[in-house]
Amino acid sequence: MLEVADVFRCFAEDYVSRYGAKLLPSHRRAIQDISACRTQALGGHMYQCDHCGHALFAWHSCKNRSCPKCHAEQTRLWLEQRQAQMLPVPYFHIIATVPEELRAACRANQRELYALLMRASAEAVLELARDKRYCGGQVGILAVLHTWTQQLHYHPHVHCLVTGGGLADAGALWLPTRKAFFVPVKALSRLIRGKFRAGLKERCPDLAVPPLLWRHEWVVHCVPWSTGAKGVLDYLARYAFRIAVANCRLTALDDQGVTFSYKDRSRSQWRTCRLSGEEFMRRFLQHVLPRNFHKIRYFGLWHPAHRAQLERVRVALQLAPGTSALQPALQKTVAEHPQGKVYDGARCPCCAQGHLRQVCECPRPRARDP
Repeated sequence: MLEVADVFRCFAEDYVSRYGAKLLPSHRRAIQDISACRTQALGGHMYQCDHCGHALFAWHSCKNRSCPKCHAEQTRLWLEQRQAQMLPVPYFHIIATVPEELRAACRANQRELYALLMRASAEAVLELARDKRYCGGQVGILAVLHTWTQQLHYHPHVHCLVTGGGLADAGALWLPTRKAFFVPVKALSRLIRGKFRAGLKERCPDLAVPPLLWRHEWVVHCVPWSTGAKGVLDYLARYAFRIAVANCRLTALDDQGVTFSYKDRSRSQWRTCRLSGEEFMRRFLQHVLPRNFHKIRYFGLWHPAHRAQLERVRVALQLAPGTSALQPALQKTVAEHPQGKVYDGARCPCCAQGHLRQVCECPRPRARDP
């Protein structure tokens, strides 16, 4: 199967030689890590079957968050941690998108404006949810930043998973929302716009943006999710650690360019897009986030500072501490996402009778002296 690493190995040298002086440190690191991921360059371990003697090398992964091969284990562990916080209530999916007039500023000021977009969206949801006309309580919000489209164009937006209910009366009462309605979308859009504008004046007072940006409506969507574990876990697995393009979407690679598939959502059809190697790398790298930037953030009931309130929610919903209705679905989700790792004692893939045993460690090759 073709991989993003194959594309990088084919075109990275020319790309770096052309744009090396302009490359951000995070982009340069992503190129190096993805190209070397699970290769001899990172070292690894050698396993041998105790029945047929078959040898198998397991090379280390790069662990770069932009690498399409390094998130299965991370996703599994994260889901195990988050499943204890999920509540057996309906959920809503809210998407807030940056207007086109603001995208150039976001690209040039990623750390500040990405964080501002996530905070403005979450604070707007929390403020409207506290209104007694809609919910009247404090909801829980899981916000995830995305910056791409199916064709890898630059399109910053935030996905928010919101509980269909909130905590009121100092944690003594759980107030559910209506089944298919959370808050008015137009009011939410304007509130996000206003909070973003206020935050922009405070954090980046010298940043010039088009005045038209504050005159038209921002694109915001709000849709209900199904009750129970399946809808929640599907959302978490799909959005929490997704990267710009998965290896399974690459269909062809040659000396001139790369072809990948994408879904045309207007027609609900899968199509293909062909790009030159340089253009593919440019589109991919523009979605590499700044170092140590948190693309997943928690607000309201799910904020770490409100864990005591979250426990009171469990009491209000008559859930025993430490239990969750999501556990069966979590086990199914993990089973459907193999880790791609080799473990000591695993069944031999060659004879299917013996077991693999680690026999030696393969260190990283040392750089040669000049």
